[in-house]
Amino acid sequence: MNYSKLISIFFYVAFAAVSCWATCESLHLLLPSFPVVFCWIITIGFFIVASLGTKFIVDSLNQNIYVEKRTAKLVGGIIIMLVFWLVCSMPTNTHTFFFRSVIDNKVQQDLSSTKGYLNQIKNNTVIEELIKTQCTKLDNDVEIKLGELKAEIMNDANPGNGPKAKEILRGFADLLGVPKIDPLTYRGVSIQERQKLVDAYRQKIYILRDSKKQNIINELKATDEAVYTKQADTDLKNLELIDKYIQDGSLNVNSADDIRTIDEKLSKAYATIKTYNKHVVFQSPEEESLYNAENQVTRVKQMLSVIDVWRDFIKGKYAGQGFLFWVIISILVDVAAFIFFDIAFREKE
Repeated sequence: MNYSKLISIFFYVAFAAVSCWATCESLHLLLPSFPVVFCWIITIGFFIVASLGTKFIVDSLNQNIYVEKRTAKLVGGIIIMLVFWLVCSMPTNTHTFFFRSVIDNKVQQDLSSTKGYLNQIKNNTVIEELIKTQCTKLDNDVEIKLGELKAEIMNDANPGNGPKAKEILRGFADLLGVPKIDPLTYRGVSIQERQKLVDAYRQKIYILRDSKKQNIINELKATDEAVYTKQADTDLKNLELIDKYIQDGSLNVNSADDIRTIDEKLSKAYATIKTYNKHVVFQSPEEESLYNAENQVTRVKQMLSVIDVWRDFIKGKYAGQGFLFWVIISILVDVAAFIFFDIAFREKE
């Protein structure tokens, strides 16, 4: 009995099992509607073919044995390796290993950020603060101009509604969003009469100011508050349930089916945030781009596709997150399997 061959086969199967599991997981994440059994069949078939490719290469380079069409076998083995290992097995293995190492943090980050923005919409904090800020600014600007108007009217050198006063009134019209403010008629230039004129202007300006404030409120609350606060509250409760189910183990972030359930709820919340984005203050330009994208893709969903993950890695997105480490691990697992396969089935003559 050839114990060396049996040991080599055992270790080949062991390493191949790890590699095939990782590839199958990646394919199932990418193609959730594809039956898992089909993913396993494809994965195992591809890995065996890749293993044969390595054997073709090793045999063609072995000068101690006779190999028919040595060069063709070498070229064929290299092509098989490139297609079935470098294009399929290694990238998908890396994807699965990396996915498992970061997905928990990605889910928590996505849930935390999204719930924060939904809370802003639900509580209407951004709009209320914006209304307060704009109305306060309007009050300040009005008081400054009223001070200018009073100084001009009370000016003993040029009392009353002179050209400068009319220029200030035009500034008021621009500030308050009205076509124009007609000068008030007045009699006399005594201090008392001029003070009455200032008070009359103040009363008129305050009426226009209050009307402008109401316009600000109406514009910023153009959408029915009951609609968006209710929608945000519904999405927020769904995400809180998702968070609860993750914590109690009802949802497993490493499960392809469960992670898509999580992504489905996040996607709905993303859509709500995009629809009512004026009610949100985003933490960064990157966050704003993420939630307002034309074709929204959640942080979680970005991790499901082996193609997207590798593309983002090439763009430098995963710097410092250990992606290269998992590339090396993936290569070592497959290379170990190929070595044991070649030892087990090497040609001796």
